[in-house]
Amino acid sequence: MTLSELNRLPRYRAEEEFLKCCASRAWARAMARRRPFASSDRLAQAATEIWQGLDASDWIEAFAAHPRIGERNVNGAPAQEQTGMHSATTTVATAMDEANQEYFDRFGFIFIICASGKTAEEMLSSLRSRLSHTPEEEVRVAAEEQNRITHLRLGRIFPG
Repeated sequence: MTLSELNRLPRYRAEEEFLKCCASRAWARAMARRRPFASSDRLAQAATEIWQGLDASDWIEAFAAHPRIGERNVNGAPAQEQTGMHSATTTVATAMDEANQEYFDRFGFIFIICASGKTAEEMLSSLRSRLSHTPEEEVRVAAEEQNRITHLRLGRIFPG
């Protein structure tokens, strides 16, 4: 879909398109209201401004739409955006499952990381290191990661 096509969509359809990038309803509504976007740079700028202006409950709503890192889909493969998990050894995959549960128990939401270009070992290392954060620190770090993910998705859905 082009940016011009996005700009012409009815608001409810634009919200649906934005929800493909980020599952926060407040973010999608605000993005749809902010149109028209003159360029992909303006789209990206608005995405970050709106995201940073939301509260933690909106961020956590977006996190909840993600599969856990390492979670297998119905075909037994890691989720599409987690290609680094394809080559994970059984040991790393098991450690990821255990660390995911520890993370969820500690913070109350799933571990969010922009997995693009990262190996399974790098993701596991990041997860383990982030367990030392306070809940307040971690929700902000996870929100930054979600923003990176959203920008990648925006670029795929609305190529500049």
